[in-house]
Amino acid sequence: MAELSAFRDTSEPALLSDYDPNGFFCELMGDGSEERPRLLPFWQKLERLPLADLTTRAADALHELYERGVTFTVYSERDAIDRTLPFDVIPRVLMASEWAGIEAGVKQRVKTLNLFLKDIYGKQQILKDGVVPKELVLGNANYRKEMVGVELPHDTYVQIAGIDLVRGGDGEFYVLEDNARTPSGVSYVVENRHLMQRAFPDLIDGFSVRDVSDYGQKLREKLVEVAPGGLDEPSIVLLSPGVFNSAYYEHIFLAREMGVPLVEGRDLVVIDNRLYAKTISGLQSIDVVYRRIDDDFLDPKAFNPDSMLGVAGIVDCLKAGTVTIANAPGTGVSDDKAVYAYMPRIIKYYLDEDPILSNVETYICREKKDLAYTLEHLSELVVKPVGESGGYGIVIGPKASKEELDKCRAELKADPEKFIAQPMVKLSVCPTLADEGVRPRHVDLRPFAVTGKETWVLPGGLTRVALRKGSIVVNSSQGGGTKDTWVLTNDDVVRSEGNQPQKKSGVQSQSQSQTQSGTSAL
Repeated sequence: MAELSAFRDTSEPALLSDYDPNGFFCELMGDGSEERPRLLPFWQKLERLPLADLTTRAADALHELYERGVTFTVYSERDAIDRTLPFDVIPRVLMASEWAGIEAGVKQRVKTLNLFLKDIYGKQQILKDGVVPKELVLGNANYRKEMVGVELPHDTYVQIAGIDLVRGGDGEFYVLEDNARTPSGVSYVVENRHLMQRAFPDLIDGFSVRDVSDYGQKLREKLVEVAPGGLDEPSIVLLSPGVFNSAYYEHIFLAREMGVPLVEGRDLVVIDNRLYAKTISGLQSIDVVYRRIDDDFLDPKAFNPDSMLGVAGIVDCLKAGTVTIANAPGTGVSDDKAVYAYMPRIIKYYLDEDPILSNVETYICREKKDLAYTLEHLSELVVKPVGESGGYGIVIGPKASKEELDKCRAELKADPEKFIAQPMVKLSVCPTLADEGVRPRHVDLRPFAVTGKETWVLPGGLTRVALRKGSIVVNSSQGGGTKDTWVLTNDDVVRSEGNQPQKKSGVQSQSQSQTQSGTSAL
């Protein structure tokens, strides 16, 4: 870091003077081959912040989140039903050119997901052509035969998507997972930005950053577009399983942002294939339901008969074309971890395009060749159960004990179709406030896309950060937190004259090899 001293204001404490990315690609510093930080103006501004002041303001920010009720439920913690989602005050900054590629890749991905779902619940041509194994789809626990032949407005099955990305050691973004059921976390994107604007106006001052506060408006617009019969002013509700759900705060937030009622299953009733809300003035017809309830609990008549959370007959309303459900039942088959491995082929099949955002290399353990490779290289790979989320059930080979590896090997041999394996990705890091100062912590990114006639992507999305030293799991259920994500409106601020990165001679970029993160739940 000595070569950076010429760019510091030495009259102020050097916040990043001992910051070391330890060979990982750093969202602020780059890949180590440049003489200057990739985001020099932001680096200079951070350097002027005294650590004591940053720590105090960070504590105040966390207290404000608690006072505002911005919480997340961790079911595994018996002594704490709700807790404040940890928030790191040093934002992640994405250049405009970087975001353009991410945005295009996410739109391509969402378009493909919807084409795939229309096909597998329709003609099933992709299965007949052998691009995806038939049994992988039709035998999938998330495949809903009730959706076969159901026509949806604009053929949109996935109105709300969260596409999990990681940046590798080569500086490129890769898709880690698709989330096409009920992806969570967007409320924290908006709340984090508002908090930064209140608590750190001096940090954001001077940077032109894309706004995120219109997400609720955009979401409502897209839900209007998919209303049955093309209604101009449909009646919309957000259906929540209730106060004990881990993302209940987000349900309240989104209902408020859209200006729609927040309801539970007991507030709705189906009469003659029409959905109604019970109000003090009588029954009110409902046209669009943004549901935050899993398929199994959505309709006891169609799915789990023991569910008391959903609405009996709501799937009949969907089939009759009197209501739109976002996301549609059965979307979970498209974000299955095994189906994920076929996404490059699926994109090529439907769009005749190469993926803009590549997959992380994936071994499908149901296939003999991939299973053999996984068993042989178990200590080098990350093994994931295809049906789990939230970081649960993952075995990280290089960090696992012999007993853990032996158990994993036995489970793979017994039920190989339940697992996939991936090589370790050298996950990027971002400067993060820790007890000992500013330190590198691994991050991922979940952009959110909303789709009606077309797809709109929220600029930036949710950056999740593994707050524990050495941790590579970013999920909040596993001790992770979040950061504000800035998308610059243009690259001039980092590429103006005098700020151009200069390559060091003889220094190579870090290659993709080691670190793995992430799962579909927040």
